Amino acid sequence: MGPVAVEGSWAQWLQEDPGPSGCWRILDVCFVLQVVLILAYSTIIVLGVLGNSLVIYVIYRFKTLRTVTNFFIANLAVADLLVNTLCLPFTLVYTLQGEWKFGSTLCFLLPYAQGLTVHVSTVTLNVIALDRHRCIVYHLETRMRKDVCFTVIALTWVLSAILASPLAIFREYGSFTLEPGHTIQACMEKWPGTNTDGTIYSISMLILQYFLPLSIISFAYARIWSKLRGHVSPAESGVNSSVASERHRRRRKTTKMLVTMVVVFAVSWLPFHAFQLATDIDSAVLDMRDFRLLYTVFHVIAMCSTFANPLLYGWMNRNYRAAFLAVFKCRSGGERERGGRLDSIHPAGGGGGGGGRRAKKIVLETQDVVSTRLNATDV
Repeated sequence: MGPVAVEGSWAQWLQEDPGPSGCWRILDVCFVLQVVLILAYSTIIVLGVLGNSLVIYVIYRFKTLRTVTNFFIANLAVADLLVNTLCLPFTLVYTLQGEWKFGSTLCFLLPYAQGLTVHVSTVTLNVIALDRHRCIVYHLETRMRKDVCFTVIALTWVLSAILASPLAIFREYGSFTLEPGHTIQACMEKWPGTNTDGTIYSISMLILQYFLPLSIISFAYARIWSKLRGHVSPAESGVNSSVASERHRRRRKTTKMLVTMVVVFAVSWLPFHAFQLATDIDSAVLDMRDFRLLYTVFHVIAMCSTFANPLLYGWMNRNYRAAFLAVFKCRSGGERERGGRLDSIHPAGGGGGGGGRRAKKIVLETQDVVSTRLNATDV
């Protein structure tokens, strides 16, 4: 189910009155909670848009970062960016207003787009884990070809679009009368059969969006970690030295970063999915006085995953950290530095340039890149 998709039993909950003193009574949200929600969602939106845009930009701009794993990371950033722009602003307004203010067309499109992006995120995390499993566990040093990588990314979006399609098909936009003279606009799921159909779909999506992907990812990274821990050092194997040792070090650091990404994703979404599952299994949860408050808090926690990844890249990966710093330095250094530093941040091929070229090779080359080419498992 999409992150802001209205529950099939939403109309039932609308009829519940938490009492005159409840801050979460429909159209009677207290001022303090309004301010907290606006600040929370605004912070997530700003950090998510800036961080994910920066990740996409540096992968596009710096040739050193154009590896298969980074293309998948860029795809993940695109999905998170769409969540920040298509999900959170509308969720904030919808939560504060207590009714659907965006018309019939967006009623069908927004929940679908939101469900689509969540599926893209989970499928992409699986693809990254399986690609690294292929390279590390089976010693396949050859890169996945770029055309194959882009084909996999396209298939990710196609598969996600199919999985999210019921959110657009089984939906209804209309008026709902709370009491005589008080009618609001609602955007709700409408299944052809009983409410059981919606529950079955919701639980199925919970398995496909959360439990199954995390099981696959956990299996892949467990095998990868076991393989890396059992690595025989170059000194023990008699193989030359620094290159193999440095490659192994980068693999371990990159794997740690990617595992941390998955852990953040899993922990962020766990409360929301658990609450959603409880709602689907027992409709009495809707009768809770603080239902809407809990739903919103868990949703905010889940959305934190959309800006966490860029922070992880800057913290745990020196290539990304150096690229981020290079962007800000170039932006503050004027046109001369923008033209020189950005174009020379990767080791260029061919001869010529002499001392001028060496003077321009900065940041990534000096901080992290020990060879002129990254192999299949580098980020």
